[in-house]
Amino acid sequence: MDIMLKQLIVPVSLVVNIALLRVSMAWRSHGQTNDELVDNLKAHNIIQHDEVEKAMKLVDRGLYAPHNQYMDAPQSIGYGATISAPHMHAYALELLHEQLKSGGKVLDVGSGSGYLSACFAMMVGEKGKVIGIEHVPNLVTQSIKNIEKHAPELIASGRVKISVGDGRKGYEPEAPYNAIHVGAAAEQGVPDELIKQLAPGGRMVIPVGNKLGMQALEQIDKLLDGQIVRQSLMDVMYVPLTDKDSQYTKWRRKIFKVKDL
Repeated sequence: MDIMLKQLIVPVSLVVNIALLRVSMAWRSHGQTNDELVDNLKAHNIIQHDEVEKAMKLVDRGLYAPHNQYMDAPQSIGYGATISAPHMHAYALELLHEQLKSGGKVLDVGSGSGYLSACFAMMVGEKGKVIGIEHVPNLVTQSIKNIEKHAPELIASGRVKISVGDGRKGYEPEAPYNAIHVGAAAEQGVPDELIKQLAPGGRMVIPVGNKLGMQALEQIDKLLDGQIVRQSLMDVMYVPLTDKDSQYTKWRRKIFKVKDL
């Protein structure tokens, strides 16, 4: 069955205001500690809810980012992947705030370092569940270790499950999801499988666009009657949502100066 999308026109002023806010605050949101970083994000109105602030303070970014842990900028975590800038994590948590209630179920596509999966788990509580999907096995292993450094109970209890897989296909065994976060840009449009796995009343946040930088962060809501409402929020720049082989190839070229045969 075809999935019907209703495209909403977001006022230009809203997009401009968000974009200007990012430019004006990003350099000022750095911190020397995790608490200072979160406090600065809150001071610049990126964090607006107490639940988001609490989650980001409970999950120390320093345990997930190998370099410049409290700088408000994306950082490489290897294998062609990055941990997003803290302000983008805060935006995602705020945009999904209403879906991240106690007992909620979350799908984190391109879970990378595991940082945002852990934040989601803090927000949905002991009765909730977070599924992280990452196609690089080494990153899956490392992300589990990262989470276990400060909250081993999340892994042991099954509240957070990180699996190797193609995030473009979602994770059907645990569907539907109240919230879906995608941490890489869908160059070919929003995957139908992800829309299908979104629960009625659920919301997805996903960057969409090509690798040349023409990307937009989109919010996709599935109404209770199944209707899909899609909004473009702001310009962003993410690594592409791709397959493991493509990502590995680009990473090896960059690190080892490998040329195609």
